[in-house]
Amino acid sequence: MDYVVYILMSIFLIVGVYQFYFWTQNHPIKRARSLECKLDACFKLRPGWVWIYSGLYYPVIVLVIMTVGDMREFNYMAMSYFLLLFMQMGCFMLFPVATPQSWRDEVPDDTRSGKMLKLVQYFDKPDNCFPSMHVSVAMLTAMHFIASPLHLGYWPLMFPILIGLSALYTKQHYIADLLPGAVLGWVAYQFYSITYIPM
Repeated sequence: MDYVVYILMSIFLIVGVYQFYFWTQNHPIKRARSLECKLDACFKLRPGWVWIYSGLYYPVIVLVIMTVGDMREFNYMAMSYFLLLFMQMGCFMLFPVATPQSWRDEVPDDTRSGKMLKLVQYFDKPDNCFPSMHVSVAMLTAMHFIASPLHLGYWPLMFPILIGLSALYTKQHYIADLLPGAVLGWVAYQFYSITYIPM
């Protein structure tokens, strides 16, 4: 029953926390810039990656809750995600970056994957790119999995790698957005590991 409560709370927290993300998106204080480089052209649009970008992303974040031992650990874990959110918001407001509209115009609307990607883009405007919040959250989640009692080794790092690739193939992010996103996720985890001491 505890895990049911943890999962329900996580879903409500994810939905609630993303309102801060959308707030920064809808209240820019500077004009967004582009970070496009020649390497971005190597990643052609592949709408099928949207199922990794959104379809895998949220369930894995909720799944990490199954590794929590008690409510105290849950609270500290939740705080690591809140810290990450506030670091992201600072970046979004001080250094706004947006992908070009032309990338979105390429998305077909006659396939299931294309329609799903269009739905994602309906809610997620081209702003708030740098650093990639998808990658930062995936990295933080992977770090929590690595430290969990499941003994998964470093396999959870495949999660941020897959999310990073999906961000490029869905043309939701620039290459330049990925590494800084991973670093922010790592920093948030370091804060968690310093402050959370198991009883």
